[in-house]
Amino acid sequence: MKSSTRLKAFLMAATLTAGLGSSAQAHHSGAMFDRSREVVLTGTVKDWQWSNPHTWLVLMTKSDQGAQVEWNLEGQSPGVFRGKGWSRTMMSVGDKVTVHISPMKDGTNGGSIVSVTTASGQRYD
Repeated sequence: MKSSTRLKAFLMAATLTAGLGSSAQAHHSGAMFDRSREVVLTGTVKDWQWSNPHTWLVLMTKSDQGAQVEWNLEGQSPGVFRGKGWSRTMMSVGDKVTVHISPMKDGTNGGSIVSVTTASGQRYD
């Protein structure tokens, strides 16, 4: 292989590797959450996703009129939560839980998880 061909191959590989690294480090801002407020929700777990880059809890609550309301709640990564005692098995579909959240600034039914209290009374911060 000629040295110019090797150089081109090296530069192409280096460019691809650098591009992959930067996309892996990309992360969204938490600016959509109103961290100055805390909302308490009590409801039933519809889904608990223990996956990277963030965990997700889908919680079903009831409105004052009795209608079902779905909340999509973002949590920390499994690694961060694991270090705080959280686990994949701490909640299951159908469990009753109380969740403290920082709500969405735009008023949609979502937020950032601050803490969860399970039906057994165990609180996870």
